Amino acid sequence: MQDKVVIITGASKGIGRQTALNFAESGYQTVVVATNEEKLLLLKKEIQETYSMECQVCYGDLSDLNFVDTIVPLTLNHFGRIDTLVNNAAWRSIETMRTINVETWERTLRICLTAPAFLAQSCARHMEEAKHEGCIINVSSVMSQKASGSSPAYIACKGAMESLTRELAVTYGRSGIRAVCVRPGYIDTDMSSDYQSEEGDNISSQMITELLDFIPFHRGGSVVDVANAIVWLASEQARYLTGCDLTIDGGLTSNFNSYSIKKRQFPTQY
Repeated sequence: MQDKVVIITGASKGIGRQTALNFAESGYQTVVVATNEEKLLLLKKEIQETYSMECQVCYGDLSDLNFVDTIVPLTLNHFGRIDTLVNNAAWRSIETMRTINVETWERTLRICLTAPAFLAQSCARHMEEAKHEGCIINVSSVMSQKASGSSPAYIACKGAMESLTRELAVTYGRSGIRAVCVRPGYIDTDMSSDYQSEEGDNISSQMITELLDFIPFHRGGSVVDVANAIVWLASEQARYLTGCDLTIDGGLTSNFNSYSIKKRQFPTQY
């Protein structure tokens, strides 16, 4: 039997890179997609040398839908099958709804919503034609439910990704194709360390310190935490899960107030 094949977007760093490594460790052939060819080639080398699995590099900009249309044909030409798609890639500007322009809004939607939707369509079409089961995993964010006031297009896309997941689950479920969504909280990645004030000062560490005061574990998650969940969702162990979201946030969204306030209220208990 052929090895299973997974396509992972945004695979040059962060959650996407770790997810590719985890899938390779689990015996998958991988197709890694991102804009940075150099980083993808380094990832390919690591996958081949560490796990002896084949890896195909596909670099380009997901805002270009012509490039998006090449990903599935490249995968099929090289591997002959697709079993899992991980829509992980994201892009966003840091600004408010007061200042964002149409061009930035549209680019964000293309990368974070339109490309994932039509990549899912293309993968699902192949799965149906091949008459084998498959899985589409969309990466959202707790920001879909907890808006920051600083990335309006990104937040709108993450909410839409969760709705898209349910639509995909309903549309393709009778063909044995599952669609699930992961919703990470604060994960230590490059995207969590680029927040700046209007004066250009990096305020990421201050934001993280305040955020940690709301997380029951009092720490952020790692890319491994999210990658482990994604690989599990693609496995037979999760075969009855579809149309649902898995929140990976250390309890952040379950908590109402900061631990500083709890300690003031109950000094000996917190």
